Amino acid sequence: MKIILCILLGYLIGSLSPSALIAKLKHKNLRKEGSGNLGATNTTIVIGKAFGFLVMVLDIFKGFLAVKIATWIVPEITWLPMLVGFCAVLGHCFPFYLKFKGGKGLAAFGGVILAYDPLFFLFVLTTGVIIVLIANSGTALSYYAALTFPIFVAFTSKSIPMIAICIVMSLFMMIIFIPNVIKAIKGEEYKSRDFLKKSLKKSETTENK
Repeated sequence: MKIILCILLGYLIGSLSPSALIAKLKHKNLRKEGSGNLGATNTTIVIGKAFGFLVMVLDIFKGFLAVKIATWIVPEITWLPMLVGFCAVLGHCFPFYLKFKGGKGLAAFGGVILAYDPLFFLFVLTTGVIIVLIANSGTALSYYAALTFPIFVAFTSKSIPMIAICIVMSLFMMIIFIPNVIKAIKGEEYKSRDFLKKSLKKSETTENK
């Protein structure tokens, strides 16, 4: 029963959508504006950097909290937190009250990484930002995290089930971002460096005013 409870809590926590709530409060439709995605990036594009940052932090916290709850409730099952973290990612991507159409789950995935190892999370974040700027694509961070996390878990964990769950979760992240890869190939994806330049210009304009 405790295992089922943790799995359900993980999904429910993940399904909470701060971007959808903020968009509603701001009378915006993230489905019809920007990239059409419910997540931190599109919130930044459509509503603004402050709200985008808030959504990112909350989405990361969802994955982090789900993992920690499983650790607190059933500490003896070492692989369960990874599974519950995966359920939070699935909840973010497929929230039941939004017709199972949520975000891409990268931030929630990041929260799972943060809960597993904060130092590795910081490593992926800092090096990932560099990779994103070089590749000029935000999708690069998704694949970088999805590729490196299972390798790190394999080297730091003796639990075969945990490693297997991590691999499946990472493969899921790669699959769900395939449409973004297609957009990037077609030149339709938001360019990271261009987005950064526009953000800096807006900041300078605001300061000058």
